[in-house]
Amino acid sequence: MKIKKPSFWDRKEASLLAYLLYPVSQIYRFLNNINNQKKQTKKNLKIKSVCVGNIYLGGTGKTSLTIHIKKIIELTGKKVCFIKKKNKKFYDEINLLSINGKTFSEKSRYESLLKAEEEKFDYAIFDDGLHDTEIDYDLKIVCFNKKNWMGNGFLIPAGPLREKIENIKKYQIAVLIGNDEPTTEKIKFLKKINNNLKCFDAEYKLNNKSEININDNYLVFSGIGNHSSFVDMLNKYKIKITENLEFPDHYKYKEIEIKNLIKMANEKNLQLLTTEKDIQRINSPLKEKIKHINVALSLKDENKFISEIKNI
Repeated sequence: MKIKKPSFWDRKEASLLAYLLYPVSQIYRFLNNINNQKKQTKKNLKIKSVCVGNIYLGGTGKTSLTIHIKKIIELTGKKVCFIKKKNKKFYDEINLLSINGKTFSEKSRYESLLKAEEEKFDYAIFDDGLHDTEIDYDLKIVCFNKKNWMGNGFLIPAGPLREKIENIKKYQIAVLIGNDEPTTEKIKFLKKINNNLKCFDAEYKLNNKSEININDNYLVFSGIGNHSSFVDMLNKYKIKITENLEFPDHYKYKEIEIKNLIKMANEKNLQLLTTEKDIQRINSPLKEKIKHINVALSLKDENKFISEIKNI
């Protein structure tokens, strides 16, 4: 059974439950440190590797950024692919990447990289894997959601962090993603940890706005890492939300649940609206009755970001 992200993870002040779980998070930290001691593979490969990841567990926009980077590199005439570690839980992201380009998905990221090299790709863009010490990436990019930021600052399970904040020292680029959220103080915080870190501000834009009638009322639902950001973006585009349902991240919808959503929407004269990731997890002919948004990223200093990518 999948559960939603604990609400106390995102409180600015740590809760009693976070402190009670703190000893467990230190065990997680200890195991993480052991993993970080593993030697990185001497790849000696021609293919360039770019890893887009996060230290906050889910909902930071890394898949959207991964797709955006591929488009940037392809403009230079290079052959680019995606790599996503094989995992049944993340098949929605794998499907979404596959729609946008060749995607290698093996149990080992390094095995996928070898296959990409064999097929003569110039660049491999990894969706997740900053914590994977098997590969010495040419460029490491860490994503943050502006709204949730680092939550309460604690490691799993006391908080939402997959690794300690100090690990930001290992990365070259940080991208702060979200709509209408200030970033000045957040960037200052990151720079105190890693003064060489290149920081970029980005927001979501709606690519298929013409397909979403703003005169309709909607029942919106999602099972993604950051449902509130989805809702915030819809509000920005003045999409009328009457009902709002949140499911666990990477939730696989059952046929009966889709039927119930359609019934609920029909009873209240609402249109159903979800995300591009969620539509990948709806295995039903009834999905045709559900609209979904198509988003892309817009970076505020796009030219500088492109320059950093090209300088790998």
